[in-house]
Order: sequence, then C-alpha cells, then structure tokens
Amino acid sequence: MAAIILDGKALAARVKREVAKQAAACKRAPGLAVVIVGDDAASRIYVNAKKKDCAACGITSYEFALDANAGEAALLALIAELNARPDVHGILVQLPLPAGYSEQAVIQAISPEKDVDAFHFENVGKITTGDFVFAPCTPAGVMEILDHYDIDPAGKHCVVVGRSNIVGKPQALLLLHRHATVTICHSRTPDLTAMTRQADILVAAVGKPGLITADMVKPGAVVIDVAINRNEDGKICGDVDFDSVAEVASHITPVPGGVGPMTRAVLLRNTLRAAQRSVENDGKADIL
Repeated sequence: MAAIILDGKALAARVKREVAKQAAACKRAPGLAVVIVGDDAASRIYVNAKKKDCAACGITSYEFALDANAGEAALLALIAELNARPDVHGILVQLPLPAGYSEQAVIQAISPEKDVDAFHFENVGKITTGDFVFAPCTPAGVMEILDHYDIDPAGKHCVVVGRSNIVGKPQALLLLHRHATVTICHSRTPDLTAMTRQADILVAAVGKPGLITADMVKPGAVVIDVAINRNEDGKICGDVDFDSVAEVASHITPVPGGVGPMTRAVLLRNTLRAAQRSVENDGKADIL
C-alpha cells in the first residue's frame, strides 16, 4: 500500500493565510530584511521567493544586496544598522556567504530578537533548554507537518540522518522535547541501514540524492525528506528514493512540495512573532 503523502505545500498555504490575518491586525507592520552577498544563483532564487511570500502576507520586505567583494566589515556594519531600525523586525542573511566571510561572526552580529532563523548562540541555547521563541525554520516546519497529520513523536524512535547546525541538531532537539527517543546518524555512522531501519520516524537531511532507499526503511515508518537536491538529469529531488520508499512507508513528504514550503512559511511566522514582541516590549517600556 502506497504511503500517505504529507502535503507541505497545502499546509504552508494555511500557515501563510493565518500570518497574513495576524499581520493585518498587528499595530506595527512586520518587516523582514534579507541580505544577499554576491551573485549566487540559488541564493537569488530563494531571496526572490521570500520577497514574494512577504508580499502575500502583508510583511514588508527589505532587500540589501552587497557585492561579493564588499567585505565582512561592510556586512557587519549593515547588520548593526538593521539591528537599530525599528521597522525591521527580522534579519536574514542568505547563506552560504562568499569566501572570506565568517558565517559565524555574521550570524552572531544579528540581534537575537531579530534572528528569525534562530541561528544565534542565544537562540540555540534556548532551543536546547526548550524555552524558545524562535525555532529554526526547517525543523519547526517538520514538526508542524507531523502535528497536522496527527503523528505524535512521543514514545517513538526518531532517527535523524544529518548533524548540521541548521537542520540535523535542532531537529533532534525539537523531537526530544516532544518525548521521542532520538538517534542522530552521520557520515561516521558505521551501519546506517541498521540504524534507519529502527526508525518509527525517519528524517533525512544530508543533501545526497537517493541516499535513503526502501531497504533502509522500517515498514510503516514515517519518512520526512528535508533535502533539496538536483539529480543527474537536473530534476529536483531529496535524499529519499521517493518511489520505492513510498511503497514501504506509512507517510512520506515529497520533494518538492513537502518540507520546503513549510520552511518559508515558518520564516514568515517568526517575523510576525518578532514584530508582535516588539510591540509588547514597547508597551512594557511605557509602563516602566
């Protein structure tokens, strides 16, 4: 029996409608600043998509494009300026950055209150303890998909393939906070198949087309494919061999149309929350 398709595109549309409704009621129009350095084609596609999303949800988008040779000092100066702007509630620096830039230094320069990607050390620490406002967009999108389809991680064995700071590690933490037993696999895992076949919920986040095949999946497992790759034919695909795994799994996300749309929807919601918190903090200041 073929797996149930977890439709992230439809769910993202619902999230964006709710964001648009709340943004319209917000006392201060939410503003997202997107900074792009250099002329990476993939980054440009992502930035344009985010601008379109913002426009659809009543969020003001500000684009700042720097030449690849502008230098890290110029980028840090721009971030400091954006940190101080009251009309900017979220700051997103499109990664990867060109050679010669320290991604860590750039991320840490963003105010934690405007770090809608949730990459700043302060926000990472809050995610670790479970007391957070912003969760990284992709892992949070995965959790929302699970919730929407009534897939409860509690008591289940969740295997996350990939240990990046952007997806793998925070994904494991969010699942752990929901009472799952979590295993993280990576390039040094001796027998990947032996581990993935234990998973009730399997999350693939490596960036290697066709890595997860049907023989690596426990019958009836939920399979979440986070990756966005291009195969030898130039077609967009994930880490999961979709056609074969869909015959084994109970639920599966497609690529495209699965986690990707939810990543962008959560970014919009994080920006909205940042704007709402800005208004709340202004109110507290008035009281004091």
